[in-house]
This record gives sequence, structure tokens and C-alpha cells, in this order.
Amino acid sequence: MSLPQRNLNPVEPRIVVRGGIPLIGEVAVSGSKNASLAILAGALLAAKGETILRGLPRIGDVGTMAQVLQYLGVSTCFEDGGTTLRLNASVLVTDETPADLVTRMRASFWTLGPLLARLGSARIAQPGGCNIGARPIDLHIKGLSALGADIDQGFGSLTATAPNRLKGATVYLDFASVGATMNIMMAAALADGETIVENAAQEPDIEDLGNFLNAMGADISGHGTGVLTVRGVRQLHGAEYTVSTDRMEAGTLGIAAGITGGDVFLRGANAAHMRPITLKMREAGMLIEESPEGIRCVARTGRPQATNITASPHPGFPTDMQQAFTAMLCLADGVSLVTDNVYESRFHYLTELAKMGAHSTVNGRTAVITGVKRLTGADVDASDLRAGAAMVTAGLAAQGQTRVFKTEHLDRGYERLNEKLASLGAEIWREDEFGRRLDTPIATPEKLVSCSHA
Repeated sequence: MSLPQRNLNPVEPRIVVRGGIPLIGEVAVSGSKNASLAILAGALLAAKGETILRGLPRIGDVGTMAQVLQYLGVSTCFEDGGTTLRLNASVLVTDETPADLVTRMRASFWTLGPLLARLGSARIAQPGGCNIGARPIDLHIKGLSALGADIDQGFGSLTATAPNRLKGATVYLDFASVGATMNIMMAAALADGETIVENAAQEPDIEDLGNFLNAMGADISGHGTGVLTVRGVRQLHGAEYTVSTDRMEAGTLGIAAGITGGDVFLRGANAAHMRPITLKMREAGMLIEESPEGIRCVARTGRPQATNITASPHPGFPTDMQQAFTAMLCLADGVSLVTDNVYESRFHYLTELAKMGAHSTVNGRTAVITGVKRLTGADVDASDLRAGAAMVTAGLAAQGQTRVFKTEHLDRGYERLNEKLASLGAEIWREDEFGRRLDTPIATPEKLVSCSHA
């Protein structure tokens, strides 16, 4: 069967996958994307001393956040090929973040709380990022306002002031928002008095950020639970910290083993962080073996088993994993229901999977996936970061060749995904705009950011 051709500019760069090869072997899991970005924002709170962050993923978003910090006056220097960052935030030269970078990446909005607490004011553009539906900032505003901040929105930006220092308060979040929990926790770290956040987000990234802030001298407890307590201190200092591994990357690689009939050991994967994912892998028929060193993911004989997943805040199934998991369910024996209670527009990628022969229908926040016996390679788009992971995952199992376009989304959030998959036996490579093979991703921290000194 010939490859379906896309009716677009042929010089667009892409990732190319030839499917049908079981993934076998061992791969190291990179540092957590979301935890790294929050910790980089939190480093703004250190009024003295050097901070050394280890285990950072070599992805575009980390480079973008480092550029934001440089703009604010932070000295930065990547080491160890981009996995370690030395920074010093003793001197901040502005309270305004660069609009072009903030609108590129939503996580840069997490600098709002630290800047407000440290400088008494912050000016930041409305955040950007993947187009996956509404992600309002009202809970951020609610929490910071409860701490005494005056906030003014207008013309696509937000200005927050607290000239007399933030004051501790009790905040109830109507939804367990990860970003709002992070912003409130960082702002409260330097507030006067005690702050309690009820219905706080419980994601492992929250736990990681709280551990880092405590290493800087903060007094935080309950991070990673539904009730977060922050007792404000006068000043924080630099610290040395190693970021935890990325459960989304680990889950994607584990699912890639399952969809290809493979056997992969995920070195460094945190079994406790991944339990909502691995339990569903077991329901889909995979063998999961946990150890202190990592997780082994083994596909059973035959097609995956149909199962239902509902994406919801942690400890529920993560919304960032439902796309790759759904790609595997497209080949399952039976009908699966996939519901996303976090974002209302995360099923655009199903249109792309349909080009490969997947069968699905969408009714509101729920997709009905009817498993097929095979997928066929096609030209598809990575409409957002996690959708890109779903396209690559499906391509690994599809008959023939799949070309994934708009790969800049993947570079933002996955460290050298094609290289890791290739190390497990996959036939996967990058092509430039002229169809020539590339060896490395386009956007990595060490390429985006040079050393700067205050």
C-alpha cells in the first residue's frame, strides 16, 4: 500500500517511523519537564547564593525558561551537556517577563508568584503553550489576591503588586490546579505568616517543587497532598537539587513497548509516581515489574485488551498520558472509553489517528475507541506536545512508514525521543526540510541558552 501524501509544503521537517518492530532493551528516563520548569521559576526566590539544578531534561521548554530567567537578570550556565544548570538570582533587574517567551510557553506564567513575593510586583503576559482548550488563570489570581496582592488585567497582560509584603491566608481552590498551587506555594514561601491551601494539587511535580523550596530554606509541609501548609520566611537562599524523573516520558516509553509487543526496562522510573499509569497498563494486558531501579514493561501475546480510562487530577490517570495510551487502545481487542475531565479539547489528535485507520467517535469529553487489527502508516501532524507522542507511538506499531510533522512540539517536552526509541530497536529518524537525516533535535537548552553572568 502506498503512503498517503499530505497536501502541504514538502519542505516541512518531520520525524519518520517505520513500524512493526518490537522495542527491546533498557532506556534511562529523563528529568521531569513540569517539575523542572516549576523549580526554575522557584529559583527566583533565592536572594543570595548559587543554585545548582541537576537531572534537567534537555528539551526546548527548559531552554525557554532559562531565557526568561536571563531576561530577569539571573546568571545561568548549562553544564553536563544541558542536564545541569548553575544559576544565581541574587540580582533581579526587572519585574517584567518577556512577552514573546511567555506567550510561547504556559509554564513561564509560574514566575508570577516568585517575582511578586521577591520584588513586591510582577508584570507578565497572558500565557501560551499547547492548544488543548481553556486553561484559565482565575485560580492563580484568586490565590494571590487572598495573600494580599492587587492584580490588574488588561491588554493581554497582568500586573500584580504587594508593596507591603504578602500576608498568609487560607485559600480554597475550586479545582486542584497544578499551576495555581505552584504559584501560591512559591508566593507564600516569603509571605508574612502561615498559608494553607485546601484542595491543593497533589501531582508529584508539586512534591518536587516543595522539596526544592525547603532545600532553599522554606518551611513547607503537606506538598503532594490535598492540604498544603506554607509558613513564610524572610529570605531564601540558593540550593543544590536533583529533579525527579518524568512519569510522562516513562509512561510514553512503556506504552511504546506495549503497542509494539516489546519488553523495555525504564531505568530511573519512579513506581510510586507512575502507579495510575501502570495500573492501566496492567488492565490493557501488559506485565509490569517494579523495582527500586525502575520499571519493566512487557507486552503480552496478542492484541492489547480494551479498557476505560478517565483523565483527572492526581492521583487519577494523568491527562498528559491519555493520548499515547489511546494510541495503544486503537489496536485493542474491544471497545474502550476515554474521558478527559481536565481539558475539554484534547481529542483533536484522533483526526490524525483516523488517517492511520483508527476508529473513534467523540461525544463531549469522552471518546469511544473501537480497536482495529492494524494501523497503516500515514502523514500526520503533532497538533500539540502529547498528541505528537501519540502519533509517534501509533507509528511504531503501524504497517509501513509514518511521517510526523510539526515536531517542534515534541522537542519542547521530550528529550531526544527518537534517539531513545532507536536505542530500543525502532526504525525512527528525523529529516530536515530537504529530506536529509538529522542526528539531533533542533531545540535543546545548551543550544538555546549560552552562559550569562550577573
